[in-house]
Amino acid sequence: MSISLDQQARGLGRRTTLLAGLAVLVSAALTTMPLISAAAASEEAKAQRVLAIGGAVTEIIYALGEQDRLVGRDSTSSFPPDATKLPDVGYIRALSPEGVLSVKPDLILARENNGPREAVEVLKSTGVRWVDVPDDFTLEGIDENISIIAAELGVFEKGEALRKKVAADIAKAREHMASIHAKPRVMFVLALTDDKINTSGRNTAANNIIELAGGENVITEFAGYKQISNEAVINAAPDIILMMNGRGESADHEAVNALLEAHPALATTPAVKNGNIIRMDGLLLLGFGPRTGEAITQLAQAFNGHER
Repeated sequence: MSISLDQQARGLGRRTTLLAGLAVLVSAALTTMPLISAAAASEEAKAQRVLAIGGAVTEIIYALGEQDRLVGRDSTSSFPPDATKLPDVGYIRALSPEGVLSVKPDLILARENNGPREAVEVLKSTGVRWVDVPDDFTLEGIDENISIIAAELGVFEKGEALRKKVAADIAKAREHMASIHAKPRVMFVLALTDDKINTSGRNTAANNIIELAGGENVITEFAGYKQISNEAVINAAPDIILMMNGRGESADHEAVNALLEAHPALATTPAVKNGNIIRMDGLLLLGFGPRTGEAITQLAQAFNGHER
């Protein structure tokens, strides 16, 4: 059966009229529909049960003033002290789906060095929003982390204010270093176990904070944290040894100092010979969070004190 051009035109005209009528109806419905403000929509979208995994992540949430939405934290989240009152879901690299889900989060903000991989994959498959916060131990990384977390929490203005405050704190800390001319040679000792020394090379939080505070990392042959030989320690000959405050048995600093003095390689270094051993809170020193300006100031003062 054939259809004439005249019939096709009449059919097209009817469809056009129908579509126009529908457009009018939709337009009328939209004009009578109550509008939801952007602020209300944003408020509605905010996660209300937030789990923080990573000490710096937790610190940023507190610094943003959004701690009332936290329902849990990992065991590395020890600052501010009030954070330790939150349920502890486990160590950042030894998470379990059961532990994480026990606090019923609707948003998980996790520093990237989380694990184990299998557990994290299970958690990401549950439908709970999981956001990885980059492990970028630089000043730019701090700024990015604040931006990401503020955006996920829907508090953009607070995020901008915190970014400016942290940048100002760091700039002030760096200004105070202008009068410090000495550049001490520093070795960061992560662990000393059975005479084996685990230290920091390039591209680490320890390396970066040493440089920001005006020191020089004496270990540059590799990136990351690795065990080094006694010969490498002797050749490095650091002026200062930097360590984290210990916990448990390692909290006895006199006992640890005795181990350093008895170590066949460390005992030869100017650092141990002169008692130049600096210890700082690990999260403050290596966290690269809102307190990094404070960390730079404290470490630079300690470097300068040992160089007098």
